[in-house]
Amino acid sequence: MGFFSFLGRVLFASIFILSAWQMFNEFGDDGGPAAKEWAPKLALVKKHIDGIIGKNNLHIDARTFVAACIVLKGLGGLLFVLGSGFGAYLLIYYLILTTPLLHDFYNHDLGEPAFFRLLNEFLQCVALVGALLFFLGMKNSISRKQPKKRTPRPKTA
Repeated sequence: MGFFSFLGRVLFASIFILSAWQMFNEFGDDGGPAAKEWAPKLALVKKHIDGIIGKNNLHIDARTFVAACIVLKGLGGLLFVLGSGFGAYLLIYYLILTTPLLHDFYNHDLGEPAFFRLLNEFLQCVALVGALLFFLGMKNSISRKQPKKRTPRPKTA
């Protein structure tokens, strides 16, 4: 059972590790294509937050955001392969932070093809969060259920 658990973690984390590796390789002086994709979405978030807390109180740099995504995905994936709960938490943080921004199906009309594509990708990320929560729940329940070792009592007649 231990080998299959490890293999499952490797296959699951490969999504994040390979994606982080690709982002790292494309990361240049400007942050690469990921920064170009994130820049308008982060500008919208900044505009929304500025409306709540005031103008120019928050600075979100796309290049720094991409670097943080690389760290969360890469380190989280590697720690998850080793069976660490902290790695699962890092991956959950990454997914919760990026999924609503990256897969913004709510900005499209119901009939558009982009709506269904983005909704599908959004639901896949939600399923990944569910799998990580399941892993954390199983990890915590297994460590609590280990019975205490009892000393056998001699039988008397």
